[in-house]
Amino acid sequence: MENLELKVYQDEKVEELKNKVNELLELDGNKLCIFEAPTGSGKTIMVGEFLKRLVNPLDREDGKQFSFIWISVRDLHNQSKKSLQKNFENDFRYSYFEDLQNNVIGKNEILFLNWEKIYNVDRVYIRDNERGKNISSIVENTKQAGREIILVIDESHHTNLGPNATRVRADIAAKITLEVSATPVFRDPDGHVKVHFEKVVAEGMIKKEVAINPEFQKFKVNGKSSREMVIDAAIAKRNELLEAYKAEGSDINPLLLIQLPNLQKGINDLDKDVLVDVQKILKKKYDITEDNDRVAIWLADNKTPNLVNIEKSTNEVEVLIFKQAIALGWDCPRAQILVIFRETESRVFLLQTVGRIMRMPEFHHYDNHAELNKAYVFTNIGVNEIKLGDEIAKEYFTIQEAKRNDRVYKDLDLPSIHFKRQREKTRLSGEFSKIFMDIAETIDLKGKLNTKKTEISKEIIVDGKIINIDKAREIEHSIMNYHSPDMEIQAYYDLFCKASTGEFAPFDSMDRIKSALNKFFVRVMGFENDDPAFYKVILNPDNVGKVSEALALAREEYKRTVVVKDEEREMESMVWNVPKVISYNSKYKTKSYQRSVMIPFYSKFQQDNQQALFDSKTEADFIDYIDKAKEVEWWFKNGQGEVNYFAVPYVDKFGKKAAFYVDFIIRLKNDDVWLLDTKKGQTAEGAKERAEGLAKYIKEQKKKSKKIFGGIVVDVDGQWRYNDNETYEYNPNELKNWKFLDLK
Repeated sequence: MENLELKVYQDEKVEELKNKVNELLELDGNKLCIFEAPTGSGKTIMVGEFLKRLVNPLDREDGKQFSFIWISVRDLHNQSKKSLQKNFENDFRYSYFEDLQNNVIGKNEILFLNWEKIYNVDRVYIRDNERGKNISSIVENTKQAGREIILVIDESHHTNLGPNATRVRADIAAKITLEVSATPVFRDPDGHVKVHFEKVVAEGMIKKEVAINPEFQKFKVNGKSSREMVIDAAIAKRNELLEAYKAEGSDINPLLLIQLPNLQKGINDLDKDVLVDVQKILKKKYDITEDNDRVAIWLADNKTPNLVNIEKSTNEVEVLIFKQAIALGWDCPRAQILVIFRETESRVFLLQTVGRIMRMPEFHHYDNHAELNKAYVFTNIGVNEIKLGDEIAKEYFTIQEAKRNDRVYKDLDLPSIHFKRQREKTRLSGEFSKIFMDIAETIDLKGKLNTKKTEISKEIIVDGKIINIDKAREIEHSIMNYHSPDMEIQAYYDLFCKASTGEFAPFDSMDRIKSALNKFFVRVMGFENDDPAFYKVILNPDNVGKVSEALALAREEYKRTVVVKDEEREMESMVWNVPKVISYNSKYKTKSYQRSVMIPFYSKFQQDNQQALFDSKTEADFIDYIDKAKEVEWWFKNGQGEVNYFAVPYVDKFGKKAAFYVDFIIRLKNDDVWLLDTKKGQTAEGAKERAEGLAKYIKEQKKKSKKIFGGIVVDVDGQWRYNDNETYEYNPNELKNWKFLDLK
């Protein structure tokens, strides 16, 4: 098993959760801690890593020992068990109720329980029986053995209400109850650790937005039912995404989910009619059928055989028909499009509604195909009927679009840049393993290691006595060789790996060291994966210095190549044109402008009034000016940070390359193009590096015969003046080098 490489937010929150729980462990009584993390953030992985760090003997000076109970709804306990076993194979013992030995949960053992089965007809987990094997007795035996019990309740918002839930908690009486949920129900917790949604998006774990019915109007009615139109749009989007993945060099086969309405009892005939209609449309128009394995069905009474491995990125199934029951806990990162029909009872769109299509299939965003960074919902529910149920949904769902006015727009083909996201420089990344393997080969580490001596022993003083109290440093003694058991070997190995992280953050980088050593000893030395025998080879006094030297050389090479490359940042050049379509969430409202190239023009508004949230009043005034200027053919209000917005390169005050996203791109009727950025006061004073970068860019483009002008623009007593000098200066009392802007 390769060691996990946590995302930055995951590592930070795992450490925060560990510290919080350790604080609660020091207090009297049983405590409740809530771990709030969005769908797609890697909750199970984070909780698993938290448990691993919690039980780490190197970090436990109090000698506490732990046993765990993990309760989930539906089949989620099985999924969690598989995930933890895969990623933390040697850290815990994983058991179901019937697997427990001696009616006790062992040290570092996790007991997985299904919530519904605790109180099913047989009540097998809680009733008294001749063997005395029930939850109460097992919990009591575990506590008698001196271990603290930590209860993990996964998807706790489904399970934490009602008398049964209260009784389970009371029966277990865990020292720490950890509720894990994207939408927790708060009941005065003793601790709360929250993973912020924005951090998860920024790390590329989940989609940047969910687009509802994008470009839906281009699909002609022509006598179609609204259901058929929705399916047509969804299939077209799936095909578009498939081509985009191919262009990225990825073999992802995007999956379209069609959710059948979860109708009330007594309306089953209508329920079946929807299924039959969907199947008919898919077969007749697209040859997507069960027979050719392009469609799979997941219903309570109808599960097709091709559901096996449907989660794999290259699986041939293109469409999955399901009901609501699939949603909880199902993990299929290639799922990207969701169809919902108006027969569905709820019109409220929460983030959890589309949780299954939010994950990024390769856990990063794509720079060259922005459409891959979105999830898509197609529905025949009327726009006025759709309700966004929480603040995150209002930010995340895009239900309106502005389109480029191609009646006036001609391609600009402007050179533009975009910086790929910087990686962390303070921790080792997955690239370290390859660097270490190369170093090990270069210095012939294999040939230098002594693999014959496999026992680690220490010399311990025995029968020691001080003969002369005035000469306390002199002790008569004998020596005994002590062979370290495997448990101590593991602890020594962990210490070695931690020390080998050097100047890099130990918690972030220790697993990278382990991964590199594991790969070397498996592939080069012929050991089994994570075999404790090679720990002994490393810790052998003949070898430990040689391995340390190889790791030190690898760290130096890592700094020389990876870290330096990160500091330089990876800049991509591209040809830019105004985006054809821009999506907006519900917090944006339309404003009426004549010359905006995007129709309609959207602006973000404050919730409590109708005032637009422009960057400044200066910017709002400038839009009024250019929209009334008769020589302006069109103008575009640029965005920030995304690959589909325009940027010029410049060098910031720290000497690093950066991207300047100019506020406005304006085209005149004579085909001149103006690049203008509004400033005022201190922002104008601090614009030197950006202004000079823009001036350099314009000069270079003019050499290529492009009719481009522009610079920093300020409002001076109702007159707009701009600076396009190669050396920029701003003094509000001295603007003789600033030209008057006259777009008439």
